[in-house]
Amino acid sequence: MKLDEIRDNPGARKKRMRVGRGIGSGKGKTAGRGVKGQKARTGVAVKGFEGGQMPLHRRLPKRGFHNIFRLDYNEVTLGRIQTAIDAGRLDASQPVTEAALVAAGALRRMKDGVRVLGSGELTAKVSLDVAYATRSAVAAVEKAGGSVTMSVVPAEAAEAE
Repeated sequence: MKLDEIRDNPGARKKRMRVGRGIGSGKGKTAGRGVKGQKARTGVAVKGFEGGQMPLHRRLPKRGFHNIFRLDYNEVTLGRIQTAIDAGRLDASQPVTEAALVAAGALRRMKDGVRVLGSGELTAKVSLDVAYATRSAVAAVEKAGGSVTMSVVPAEAAEAE
């Protein structure tokens, strides 16, 4: 293969349809818009509009409850944390925080906090500083000799006090 022989796979690049270019093109005259009417005109984009009839999204009943104050947590497993430590992207001697997990690539972006799940195996001694951790995650971290500091107190722990 030579440099002048390099080309896209067949069908990888599709030519766009040029509308309004004569009757022979198949999309001439009205350019695929039909005839007359509001939507045949330019500058019309009526999303959900049903010609004066009550739109479907207003005919259907509202259901349930949406809590606008709900926090959105990142979830990370112990196995993922261990993988980041093994790869050298996460330092086990430093406290593992949300910012450290994002920098290590274990999480994509920061949200309202981190929730640690107990799946996977943890062998490194780590100090987790997170919003929440499951009971199995706390048990696994403490078994490995580490510690967990939670900023959100779980409901069952609050009731026990």
